[in-house]
Amino acid sequence: MLERYFELAKHGTSVRQEVLAGATTFLTMAYIIVVNPAILSDTGMDFGAVFVATCLAAAFGTLIMGIGANYPFALAPGMGLNAYFAYAVVGGLGISWQVALGAVFISGVLFLIISVLPLREWIVNAIPTSLKLAISAGIGFFLAIIALQNAGVVVAHPATMVTLGNLTTPDTVLAGVGFVLMIALDYRRVPGAVLIGILSIAVVGILLGISEFQGVASMPPSMLPTLLQMDIAGALQVGLITIIFAFLFVDLFDSSGTLVGLGHRAGFLDKQGRMPRLKNALLADSSATVAGSMLGTSTTTTYIESASGIKAGGRTGLTAVTVAGLFLLALFLSPLAQSIPAYATAPALLFVACLMARGLAEVDWEDPTEYAPAVVTAIGMPLTYSIADGIGLGFITYALTKILSGKLQQASPAVLLIAALFVLRFILLEIG
Repeated sequence: MLERYFELAKHGTSVRQEVLAGATTFLTMAYIIVVNPAILSDTGMDFGAVFVATCLAAAFGTLIMGIGANYPFALAPGMGLNAYFAYAVVGGLGISWQVALGAVFISGVLFLIISVLPLREWIVNAIPTSLKLAISAGIGFFLAIIALQNAGVVVAHPATMVTLGNLTTPDTVLAGVGFVLMIALDYRRVPGAVLIGILSIAVVGILLGISEFQGVASMPPSMLPTLLQMDIAGALQVGLITIIFAFLFVDLFDSSGTLVGLGHRAGFLDKQGRMPRLKNALLADSSATVAGSMLGTSTTTTYIESASGIKAGGRTGLTAVTVAGLFLLALFLSPLAQSIPAYATAPALLFVACLMARGLAEVDWEDPTEYAPAVVTAIGMPLTYSIADGIGLGFITYALTKILSGKLQQASPAVLLIAALFVLRFILLEIG
């Protein structure tokens, strides 16, 4: 049954390989079940309820992605968007978290409508090939800086923004060992190299007393404090329309860029650089945002950490179904999930980042109107700490260079429109 539905043989994979890939993806993104409640609880939301909402929203979206689109992509409440929800919208504007959830719900409904219509697929397919390659590499660079931060290699600095951390701390050393271990195992073609690396470093850290073993199981807390608590009427106030637009705009390009980057990494793009079954993937992404807001969490989106499962051999929706099952299991195994420390998953993210960076090798390096916007896109993501902002800078650069170089015919109307929208977004951000 699994073979027929997911077409495992056609994709050169097996049930064992897909399950292993799903476990790898889950472990690299399991941090969200702790980090998301920690961030949203700063708004006054109940930590336990958000924990349950996070697991359920991730399981729902990922299951729809696996069954409906047959892609090995996992979803969960997005990092960055949850911080925007908590600190900019609730903390900065002083509105209630219920109203903020209402804004997320409305943006999700609009997102769903756009996904049903050809508009969003038209937008994604309009991204030039050079920018698609750059998005893949840029997501890799974005993963890299997250990994280096989690490992303690890169830390904040008031003058230079970032600087070298303390490389002698035990968790940083273990992260470095894990990274090298994964490279060696992969070179030797050991199946599940990334997963083996994560678990090995986690076990060593626990044995050395660097991190604590939190236990195995516990009953999930009540989700009633956040369930269906979104204030839709409050979110429709005139002053909050820009907030709804911000949630919609960022999610649109974050998820679209992530889908394109992951699709390129997995080899799903056709010769024209388009993804088959893209509409189904977009519907999974947008419906997860609607469901997540109803459960009590910020915007749910496709995760770049899915690249770790792809690297482990995941090629079908069975990988996503596995991840969804593990998120449901995490409801009862939260202590065990919390036993996997950041320094154990950081090397996995860094290893995947190295693999995704090779997308730049396929860019046309003889045409500056192609490679310059690609480079801007790729480096813009980690330096702005935003996939959407990196894509925006890339589109604007691409459109302007094509116009000024006399190559307007190479910039489709969709590219020009998207570039203009990004210009408008950046202006509104400054005004705001």
